[in-house]
Order: sequence, then structure tokens, then C-alpha cells
Amino acid sequence: ELVTFEGFTPHKVPCVIECLTENRNRTSADMRAMFRKGTLAATGAVTYLFDHVGMVEGMPSKDGVDLEEVAIEVGAQEVEKSEDGARFICDKADLIAVTKALEALRWKVSASEFAYVPKDPMEVSDAAKKDIVEFLNELDDNDDVQRIFTAMK
Repeated sequence: ELVTFEGFTPHKVPCVIECLTENRNRTSADMRAMFRKGTLAATGAVTYLFDHVGMVEGMPSKDGVDLEEVAIEVGAQEVEKSEDGARFICDKADLIAVTKALEALRWKVSASEFAYVPKDPMEVSDAAKKDIVEFLNELDDNDDVQRIFTAMK
């Protein structure tokens, strides 16, 4: 079962955690214990700060591709250059269509999934970033945690 938790990291950065579990009660207890350094929030208290979208990551088959042109052609609303090519953001309903359109253009799609993208990413100091990353790593070490989304730049 997919269970989503919302809260704030130390230094009040919003985050959404997706867990996959066979025991919701155990996972909830684990999340409450881990969020002692942060703040566990009620459902809906944080997700309004994020857009729940489709996200497709891929790499073009040739160099010199105009990413904006490709985004328009495949039906994505946004595109950004990433380490491994490009990340396309689309409506959740368009995720499969965008993925298939990129594959038809001979893009090597490495990920096609739903994601939470922050509406207003937060800048944090280096000292705060260290605490936040340590907190997120502890969360990530939990076997049930599948994905973590934060509003940290």
C-alpha cells in the first residue's frame, strides 16, 4: 500500500514522503519517530505547496536538440536540462502520452513517474542544508520510504 506523509524538515523546509508498506501502523510509528527532528504534518498541510505532476526524464539520441521545441512537440508544459539529458514536466493525465512521444522521437527514457514539484523552492544556508540532508538521509534509510520530495533548492 502506498502511504504519503507530509511534514517539515529541520529549518522548516516542506517535504512529502512516499512509503510503500504492508503495515501502515508500523510505518506511521516509524515516521512519527523520525520526524522528532522535524515536524510531521496532517494530510494536506504541505502538499498544497507542491504541484503533483507527471515527470519524464530522458536523453536524446543525438546532440544539439532544442529542448523547448521537443517539449512543445511531445506535449510537456516545462522542460529543464538535467545531468542525464532533460526532465519534462507534464500533467499527470499526460504522463503516458509524453513518455510514448519521447520514445517515438528516439529518446532514451530513464524515468516516467508522478512527482511533487515545489511551487516555490526555498533557499537554505549551508549550515541548514547540512542538518536537512542528514534528516533526509535518515528518512531514506527506512526500508518503506520510496521517494522523498522537498522544497529545498
